[in-house]
Amino acid sequence: MKTKNNLLIMGSLLLTISASQGLIAQENIPFTKAVQTQKYLEPTRVYEEQNKISAQKLKRLEKKTGKKPNILIMIVDDMGYGDPGVYGGGNMIGAPTPHIDSIAKNGLLLTSTYSQPTCTPTRAAMMTGRFPARSGLTRPILTGESPTVNPWADEVTAASLLSKNGYITALSGKWHLGEQDGYWPHQVGYDEYFGILSVSSEFTQGMVERQYPDMVYNPERMAVLNKLSHRAITAGKKGGKLETVQAIKTLDELAEIDQDVAKFSEQFIRKAVKENKPFYLVHSFIKVHNDNYPAKAFKGKSPAKFPYKDSVIEVDDIVGRLTGLLKELKIDDNTFIFFTSDNGANEDLWPDSGYQPFKGGKGTTWEGGVRVPGIAYWPGMIKAGKQSDGLFDLMDLFNTSLALAGVEKQISPDRYIDGLDQTSFLLADDGKSNREAVFMYSEKTFMALRWEEYKIHMKVFDVKRPMSNLDEATILNVGMSPWIYNLYMDPKEQASTGHRFFEWGIGTAVGLTREHADTYKDFPMKDIGLGMAGK
Repeated sequence: MKTKNNLLIMGSLLLTISASQGLIAQENIPFTKAVQTQKYLEPTRVYEEQNKISAQKLKRLEKKTGKKPNILIMIVDDMGYGDPGVYGGGNMIGAPTPHIDSIAKNGLLLTSTYSQPTCTPTRAAMMTGRFPARSGLTRPILTGESPTVNPWADEVTAASLLSKNGYITALSGKWHLGEQDGYWPHQVGYDEYFGILSVSSEFTQGMVERQYPDMVYNPERMAVLNKLSHRAITAGKKGGKLETVQAIKTLDELAEIDQDVAKFSEQFIRKAVKENKPFYLVHSFIKVHNDNYPAKAFKGKSPAKFPYKDSVIEVDDIVGRLTGLLKELKIDDNTFIFFTSDNGANEDLWPDSGYQPFKGGKGTTWEGGVRVPGIAYWPGMIKAGKQSDGLFDLMDLFNTSLALAGVEKQISPDRYIDGLDQTSFLLADDGKSNREAVFMYSEKTFMALRWEEYKIHMKVFDVKRPMSNLDEATILNVGMSPWIYNLYMDPKEQASTGHRFFEWGIGTAVGLTREHADTYKDFPMKDIGLGMAGK
């Protein structure tokens, strides 16, 4: 409630109705282009010509294939913006990524893709199209922690809507959105699930003696840990129970999980093709979250020789395997692929962490924490060699996936959807982003927004010690003026110059923030018991 009041105290923005368009326009906010088509939908920029182009492309494709397109989302855990070669990393940092680079060079490379600061909120937002403050999944669920309210009791995933409309759906890999009964992937819309319910560090903290001696050498604590967490590969099918596929007891077994997950994804794709059904697959890598133990075939294989870098080339190899399978099955021209990361690199764990050319890292709303790789690839549908700095929020994958399946109108008006349909942006050869702004949170605290090339901070993370974004950071209020950075000129957010050079745009930023805050009046935040005492 405190955070909600903090947002609303800036005032409310009156919206006007445009009778000619039947749209709610942001006429009181200068320089903006978005309109609101429905009260429960985020305002969107409307480009009629690119909408027509994308609609025609999809219509021609469906006439050719006789079915809706497949959707494959590949999301890496904690990969930094600068890890892939096409984003400035690759060979330069000792971990070449030829397969990731290939889909970027033959698809659309997005340079302004945004996540939430940590993994659980990003995954929740991507699957529901809603800010974590609305679903309640505002931070990672910790060891042995049970929310007081099941957030999935009234949330709707893209997988759920697609499953009801002829798609076969699956979550392969990391979940980290609740381990207890009622939270499992196959209970919230996925037809199939195979992977781990938590995160790789949940396993290693009970295995690595040198790193976690106070746990490993304490039998009483180990007994409790083993009861609290599903330290195993698990699986399930819609309507069925959760099954333990393999208990993970050694580091060698842990190292191979991504290989096991890749095999499942390959089998799932083959099955969908055999059944002649369109599929929706979220391939959620366990790597490169700490603690990294690369599969045996990749150990020491990167030029850098460090476990993190070996894990990056393992991820890249799996990207190549999955995209190669689509070509082998001759369905690559009917499969939309999106490759990304759930947040920026976790600098706190260096050297078991990635690289980004920005300030901050995982856990913050500085660019290093929330700006991630974003690659859209679809032979024949997305023009090869495209690059765009248009804004894309990972929660847009919710709306975009539904639009590709032709079921976007089935979104219920009883909840606010913060995601946008970005189909026309991705498919039109010269497409522009439909997103006006990206809003950024730390749990339920509104922090900043990105509008055009500007980053506007209403609150900031003060990192007390370099590379300690999670362990030693506090949130500070700004003064009379927001802290503002022109990201084209100062991508590292080093010196706020907003009052000197952006006074013309501060009113726009405040107006967008007020309008966003107003959405919580009719669509309030949800409390599921993840708040921490004193915060």
